[in-house]
Amino acid sequence: MKPNSRSRGVTRQETKEALKPVEDRKVGKRKVAPKAEKRQTKKEKKAKKDPNKPKRPPSAFFVFLEEFRKTFKKENPNIKAVSAVGKAGGEKWKSLTDAEKAPYEAKAAKRKVEYGKLMDAYNKKQDSSADEGDEGSEKSASEIHDDEESVQEAEDEETGDDEDEDDD
Repeated sequence: MKPNSRSRGVTRQETKEALKPVEDRKVGKRKVAPKAEKRQTKKEKKAKKDPNKPKRPPSAFFVFLEEFRKTFKKENPNIKAVSAVGKAGGEKWKSLTDAEKAPYEAKAAKRKVEYGKLMDAYNKKQDSSADEGDEGSEKSASEIHDDEESVQEAEDEETGDDEDEDDD
């Protein structure tokens, strides 16, 4: 009978082991991919900013803030924190009526129209440079034009051709 009781004891131990929680797992913890890899992919996807591209126009609030900063600095010369100026400007802007906001909105609309014209010109330049195949170049259009002129002048000097000497 002893062998039977032993075999039952072994099965009970096996069932106890099966019911024990696994110690190598930590409950509530997730494995997270390294953040460095995510940041690299975002930087790779993000296009480089073109320094020749026009800046977006300010909104009516920022047009107001330009003027408000000057008056705030005169009234409070000891306050140098940018956040204090911004908070005071925001409160003042909220307290203005629509009639008082109108001139700032008009200036913002005028700047938006100017920006539209500048962007049209910029996009035309981008399209023309893309047609010429200079899209991958980091040089601006004026630098490319200057390089072409210097190459042409160098070729003229080598061949002895000069545009001014057409008296033959």
